Amino acid sequence: MFRLDGRTALVTGASQGIGEGISRLLAARGARVVLAARSAERLEALAAEIAAAGGAARALTLDVAQPESVAGQLKLLPEEFAAIDVLVNNAGITADNLLARMSLADWERVLRTNLTGAYALSRELVRGMMRRRWGRVISVSSVVGLMGNAGQANYAAAKAGLIGFSKSLARELGSRNITVNVVAPGLIETAMTASLPEAAQAELTAGIALKRLGQVADVAAAVLYLASEEAAYVTGHVLNVSGGLYI
Repeated sequence: MFRLDGRTALVTGASQGIGEGISRLLAARGARVVLAARSAERLEALAAEIAAAGGAARALTLDVAQPESVAGQLKLLPEEFAAIDVLVNNAGITADNLLARMSLADWERVLRTNLTGAYALSRELVRGMMRRRWGRVISVSSVVGLMGNAGQANYAAAKAGLIGFSKSLARELGSRNITVNVVAPGLIETAMTASLPEAAQAELTAGIALKRLGQVADVAAAVLYLASEEAAYVTGHVLNVSGGLYI
């Protein structure tokens, strides 16, 4: 179960954190993985690590905040990695502030990276999926896009936008055997949360039903499921991976 043999996946924001975890798991389950991010050096190192573990990966330097460059960068992929079956829109940034203090530049930068980047990649790659009549588009949103969060109006708007975008795309592409879904993580244990004082971590977990932070592996497993044949009848869905932070 949950094998991706013969499939090719492209993961944005693959150089670290959740994107790296997703890339490693998809490769371990048989997919050829295109690692897309801005950090070429880190991507090459990750591709080498995946290859050493018996997987297949290819680094692709890509800045989703420059949507006009997406088509050209995709053309650089070698033939064996060019036909993307699974797209994981994971790249994202934050620029937090209260709305009264939020600059237009920070608003537009977050929307451009977190939402317009997903539009640009999806638009390019679903054409091939439609021809082949098989595909998976999975976007990593956030529970913030479902419940909001003070100081993150730009981030919440972008993450909520991914949900509306995905539901619309699911309706457009369903007849071509392409599913479109969303994973909405809650508070996930990363380098940033690990560096917080114990009191701060306790405060963060107080509102989580499971009383712990999530792991990168939790999010990666959700993406793997949605990418697999086992999820062939799931589309337009938002899979909340928050430990009960949002119910």
